[in-house]
Amino acid sequence: MMCEETGQEIDWDKCPVEWEDFPAPVIDAVNVYNLLGNKIYPDIGFIGKDFTNFNFLLEQFNISELFTEFTFEIVTFMENRQVDLSQRKLKAEYNKIKK
Repeated sequence: MMCEETGQEIDWDKCPVEWEDFPAPVIDAVNVYNLLGNKIYPDIGFIGKDFTNFNFLLEQFNISELFTEFTFEIVTFMENRQVDLSQRKLKAEYNKIKK
């Protein structure tokens, strides 16, 4: 819509990705990730997801055995990024307090 208003041609390389662009197994993996509980401690921050209900969620989303490992890889990738982000934020806050 912005390109239409400005009269510019659409540059598809600059367009953000939409959910419809991802295959169904990726969307299912993101949904599983969002439904897993978080493990958070006050002094440590986010330490990861609680995988207690992982198998239950796989069943609820009808994820076949073929995509179970793929789903787990996506969930752990997202978890690792969230842990890193949490650690950076805590470190920044700690450094802010030290000053």
